[in-house]
Amino acid sequence: MSFRAVRVSKFRHVYGQAMKRDQCYDNIRVSKSSWDSTFCAVNPKFLAIIVESAGGGAFIVLPLAKVGRINPDHPLVGGHKGPVLDIAWCPHNDNVIASGSEDCVVKVWQVPDHGLSRTLTEPVVELLYHQRRVGLVLWHPSAQNVLLTAGSDNLVVIWNVGTGEPTVVIDSHPDLVYSACWNWEGSKLLTTCKDKKIRIIDPRNGNVDEEAICHEGSKATRAIYLRNGLVFTTGFSKMSERQYSLRAPGHLNDPIVMVELDTSNGVMFPLYDADTNMVYLCGKGDSVIRYFEITPEPPFVHYINTFQTPDPQRGIGMMPKRGVDVTSCEITRFFRLNNSGLCQVVSMTVPRKSELFQEDLYPDTPGDVPALSAEEWFAGKDDNPILVSMRSGSQLSTNKQDLKVQKKHNVLSKMPPRSPSGSQSAIADSPDSAANNPQAPASPPNSGVPTKVVEELMDEIRRLKSLLVKHEKRIRALEARAASSSSADLNNSTGSANTSLITDSPSTPTANNPQQSATTGSGQQHENNHVSHDTNANVAKTIAEDMAPDEV
Repeated sequence: MSFRAVRVSKFRHVYGQAMKRDQCYDNIRVSKSSWDSTFCAVNPKFLAIIVESAGGGAFIVLPLAKVGRINPDHPLVGGHKGPVLDIAWCPHNDNVIASGSEDCVVKVWQVPDHGLSRTLTEPVVELLYHQRRVGLVLWHPSAQNVLLTAGSDNLVVIWNVGTGEPTVVIDSHPDLVYSACWNWEGSKLLTTCKDKKIRIIDPRNGNVDEEAICHEGSKATRAIYLRNGLVFTTGFSKMSERQYSLRAPGHLNDPIVMVELDTSNGVMFPLYDADTNMVYLCGKGDSVIRYFEITPEPPFVHYINTFQTPDPQRGIGMMPKRGVDVTSCEITRFFRLNNSGLCQVVSMTVPRKSELFQEDLYPDTPGDVPALSAEEWFAGKDDNPILVSMRSGSQLSTNKQDLKVQKKHNVLSKMPPRSPSGSQSAIADSPDSAANNPQAPASPPNSGVPTKVVEELMDEIRRLKSLLVKHEKRIRALEARAASSSSADLNNSTGSANTSLITDSPSTPTANNPQQSATTGSGQQHENNHVSHDTNANVAKTIAEDMAPDEV
């Protein structure tokens, strides 16, 4: 007699519950773009949603606590000239978000802690390299300021956001790149392409380690790395049936599991929770969320349950584990975008009677502290993300410094550098500007001097210049007053001397008495010199008294 034991798992009973409407976000003009993107990104501080915007592209950023109906004139992040196609929050700074657009530009933004009080149009840095629209942005899981972008020019570019430069350009794809995913430590890159192939790539040199046919259908495919190194994919068969598969690196051509789900046309987005090893399948246009648990035992991908809603979803965002509510045994939280403008919050929980912290449900999770710098990662070093405990509840980003960007000088560029005012990046002054403006303070390229220090020095220079001008004006006024006083004293002394000479002299000097005339003239000249010397001394004394002690 054979009998089948019940599979033991902590997540056999996971239930989804939609929040009430007053705990959701309403009146949001969700983007009507046909691009296959989730249109939503969320972290423990903010919710970002791509919205419809006239005259360019924009997305809205809301603090998580700002629930309810959103005003139509709420401030946006709107600096793109074309529709925004994808957004992604930085995993190491909850205030930094990257966006890709149809205008071929990738921009990185810094959002204030309190949210937006006015429309944000000045990014921290603009990343310019792609020649066609940018539809994918993805941050590195463990290295700081490493950003991956993919565009319709079939290029995958890995940026060092700290310098604003494209460090690695991967041109291994003959067609449009549908998706990209880092492995757990960020040493390998997994991509899917319109040529129906899945590729494992070395991200530092662009070499393709392995490639295989992903799904035989021509519609968009997605692939993600699991924490144990396996690969999970979603796509379509030749008959346009939606499928998912599980594969092992080294044997991508031979799937471990290949399962057909249904015949819907919407692209399925696999959302992965590395702590619970669960995969959530969210299809565009679907009204359901299917979730599975990945285990080492056959059939490897275990179906758990389906969350059903009456409204189809246009986009979806998944909260990182740092932002879930551990007091209610919540293991993940979704933000579903409906066509009606409602962003519905769905909480996935594991029912437990105890109100204590459940250690088996919440293992240590990746925190917001990077394990590597961008320079270390590009130099060839790899490391796992730094893990933090969930025992203290939601882990928020605290005491994070603003993103600093140090752009390197381009010797071919003769354009004057942009003023750092209004920008939060620290950009070194170019040598050309110092040569054209000798009075400007010299700053070597790549000095990395913070903008605040530069502005303080410039304010000090302006203050000293104004003080110098003020002193010059005072000196001129004192000199003019001294000159007028000297001339008046000289005239008075000359007049009195002449009067005394005329009064005291018994006779007027004539040609018959030249000795008397010479004696009188020399005496008058000596007296005038004496008067002039006394007057100059008095003027110097007056100037010294009028000037401040620190100006003498």
